[in-house]
Amino acid sequence: MGVKIGDPVGFDIKFAKIGKDIVIGKALDDRVGCAVMIEVVRQLKKTDCTVYAVGTVQEEVGLRGATTAAFGICPDVGIALDVTVAGDVPGVKEVDAPIKMKKGPSIEVADAGLITHPKVLRLLVDAAEENKIPYQLEAGLPGSTDAARISLSREGVPSGVISVPTRYIHSPTSMLSLDDVDKAVKLTVAAIQRIPKHF
Repeated sequence: MGVKIGDPVGFDIKFAKIGKDIVIGKALDDRVGCAVMIEVVRQLKKTDCTVYAVGTVQEEVGLRGATTAAFGICPDVGIALDVTVAGDVPGVKEVDAPIKMKKGPSIEVADAGLITHPKVLRLLVDAAEENKIPYQLEAGLPGSTDAARISLSREGVPSGVISVPTRYIHSPTSMLSLDDVDKAVKLTVAAIQRIPKHF
């Protein structure tokens, strides 16, 4: 018997808190994005726009879930919630991965699949600065996020990305700061509340 091709398998790694606000666990990409999304919906008291909170599938193998979800919803603005590479580990040059843990969420300027729409970039940066939320700007990642497919849906959707800096992405022991997660939630809520003014 044993394991056959096509059988689902996973690492037997337990989620653990290893410091005041540092956690490790498997598949934090993109369980964290889903956790941020759920908390945003909880905290979003009132807004003058309709918000769709969508947990997509198959992002790592072609951004497939975002493609069909964006087509079905036909949104005016898209914000993807994800993790990004925190390069503050031994052996990684800052020029290759400048984002750091515990310095706030990352706002994507451009990656391999998306150049963030200028109005969305301004929306996210203004929301961070007006609410004194520390943030990091990121450009040049070789990968991409669901925002790449959202932005190409139908006639095009202004889109951007808010990411939580995460060490050792795609390993059984990813690591991140809960403070960065909290700030990503605050930034997303603040950005959504500003949408009617910007669009």
